Amino acid sequence: MSDRASLKQAIRDRMLALEEAELATAQEHYEAFLNDAKLDEREQHDLGEISEAREQADLAVAFEHPVLEHGAKVEAIEHADFALSDAVGPGAVVKFGGRRFVVLVSTARFDCDGKTYMGISQQSPIYKAIKGLGEGDEFTFNGKTLTLEMVF
Repeated sequence: MSDRASLKQAIRDRMLALEEAELATAQEHYEAFLNDAKLDEREQHDLGEISEAREQADLAVAFEHPVLEHGAKVEAIEHADFALSDAVGPGAVVKFGGRRFVVLVSTARFDCDGKTYMGISQQSPIYKAIKGLGEGDEFTFNGKTLTLEMVF
């Protein structure tokens, strides 16, 4: 396996681990608020108990979106093709402006092999500007001309 292929696999594994951790945290929050929203089995509850349970249920609903979002990202990473590529597409690792990105899903910055990366979505404007380009190609984004320093 080439150095770039090994690095790409390490980047994929790191992205997946981070998104799985985000998903687990979101699920914990969701379940905690959902559990707090349950009333005990008594026949009667005062208005304060009912109001508190409703508030917790509303908070649980707010945490449902992050669960779905991180779940979708985990699934996308698990099923993406991270094979080496000489053109920008889903699963590509790119560098421009001195920064490294992984094209697939948006993520927070993360470190892998001593370098910092960030995931970018296929719906992002920057992806639309670089889609299909190769290493050394120039593109314009926000009025600036940039060069793809790396694509694999």
